[in-house]
Amino acid sequence: MNTFPKDFLWGASTSAYQVEGAWNEDGKEPSVQDVRPPVPGTTDFKVASDHYHHMKEDVQLFKELGLKAYRFSIAWTRVLPNGKLNPAGLQFYQELIDELLANGIEPIPTVFHFDLPASLQAQGGWSNRKTIDAFVEYCQVLFDNFGDRINYWQTINEQNMLVFAGAAIGGEQADWKDVFQGNHHMLVAQAKVMKLYHEGHYPGKIGPAPNIACVYPKTEAPEDMLAAEYMSAIRNWLFLDAAVFGTYNTMAWHILETLHAAPEVTEEDREIMLAGTADFIAFNYYNSMTVSGANTKGGGAKDQQSGFSLPGFFQMEQNEQLQTTAFSKWAIDPVGLRTTAHQIYSRYRLPLLITENGLGQEDILTEDGQVHDDYRIDYLNDHIQQVYLAIQDGVELFGYCPWSALDLISTHEGYKKRYGFIYVNRDDFDLKDLKRYKKDSFYWYQKVIQDNGLA
Repeated sequence: MNTFPKDFLWGASTSAYQVEGAWNEDGKEPSVQDVRPPVPGTTDFKVASDHYHHMKEDVQLFKELGLKAYRFSIAWTRVLPNGKLNPAGLQFYQELIDELLANGIEPIPTVFHFDLPASLQAQGGWSNRKTIDAFVEYCQVLFDNFGDRINYWQTINEQNMLVFAGAAIGGEQADWKDVFQGNHHMLVAQAKVMKLYHEGHYPGKIGPAPNIACVYPKTEAPEDMLAAEYMSAIRNWLFLDAAVFGTYNTMAWHILETLHAAPEVTEEDREIMLAGTADFIAFNYYNSMTVSGANTKGGGAKDQQSGFSLPGFFQMEQNEQLQTTAFSKWAIDPVGLRTTAHQIYSRYRLPLLITENGLGQEDILTEDGQVHDDYRIDYLNDHIQQVYLAIQDGVELFGYCPWSALDLISTHEGYKKRYGFIYVNRDDFDLKDLKRYKKDSFYWYQKVIQDNGLA
């Protein structure tokens, strides 16, 4: 038996706009996700899994699953629509948090998960420094209302993917200079919020939630090794160095200067970043990256988990040693999760929480109401085994929250691509009855949690 630490947080994750629905109910403002046109052939996010109206039913299913933690996101647009406090929005999250706690489930909220208010986007979004103050105001409301019951706060989900795959997940595709100026404003906003949290003497911890992936050199050539270091710096360490050390990673900054994309950083910005740093690190992991030192072409990421290339620094390559997922052709690399956890912990020495890891697949609901998703069980089993080994190696890793608790809308691949332990009966263009069904993976994960590890 591969037994995990006694208080290990076995959980699962979702995000507000992908699961809640009720996009314009009870005073909610539209977010950038609500107003953007859907990817052709997929639906919008307006109903999603209708968790807003099924919340108590879903939490009971989470309890039956045995979850010790539920990582979700709070919709900024529900709490502060157009910058004004919305009691109905606060009440929904109040009830969700209370319901989770009443059922022995640790609530782990993410403050911002790809769903900027449309009114702020119309004023320039993160490129506008005023968004920093709006974010701080929003977080103050959350801390004031929920701070006494939350032990772990996450600031910004996958900020690095907002930078490198922004067009694929609802962001604006701008030039690199504008992108990294907006990114800098996010880093400053995050630091301000972490400082605010610490000065408020709230009882919990706060930290970022980037998407982190170890990077392999294509060959043993020194140029490929250097390319892997460059990609790690710009994809991973830029974001975590800023959150943990309060400074920019030097290799990443060199890349930005070379690309003429270095942001304007004031002395006040530097002081803010140094004063507001993380207590722990949440990270999402789906696959590793492989690069070479070839300088033949550039290319942006087509989605959150695909790679990208920067001429003069690294070229994205396929890793022939790894199998790929059936749906998106992402590399499957469980050992890479262990390697990634090692790299993060060795560099920062902060407690780690895995907040996304999962397999998106086109699941089939049988006539007798079953979903046989052995492929998902195999995927998660292999990754959990590597989480166990990372802990045995000495990594301080206190929880695992795979994506996702129940089926939800993929950011750019619609409802056909499912991740959940719980099947939601709807298609992209047919809402059906939205009934919940437990997949085979539900019962498997239930036993993993009961056994506190893999048999």
